[in-house]
Amino acid sequence: MATDYDAPRNKNEDEGNESIEALKAARSNQTAAVETEDADNPSIVLGGNDLSNVELDVVVLPPQQDEFTCMSCFLVKHRSQLDHQEAVGPICKDCAA
Repeated sequence: MATDYDAPRNKNEDEGNESIEALKAARSNQTAAVETEDADNPSIVLGGNDLSNVELDVVVLPPQQDEFTCMSCFLVKHRSQLDHQEAVGPICKDCAA
């Protein structure tokens, strides 16, 4: 059966008659379930807060002597993960497989 997506929708069929308060309550219940889902691995719940004024401190280390950047996946890997050297540069074992 073909569906005309440009045709106006019938509100009674598609959306139902739920109030905004009911939708907000359902969302808060859903959020609470997600927050308590994995107690062993805590996650950061932002909750829609404005974080535009928050600065993150990130320390960027220069490349170490025993590291290389794979020219296929562009990840920094330890020299033990080096598979071979190509014309473009080093390739890791994961990308060579």
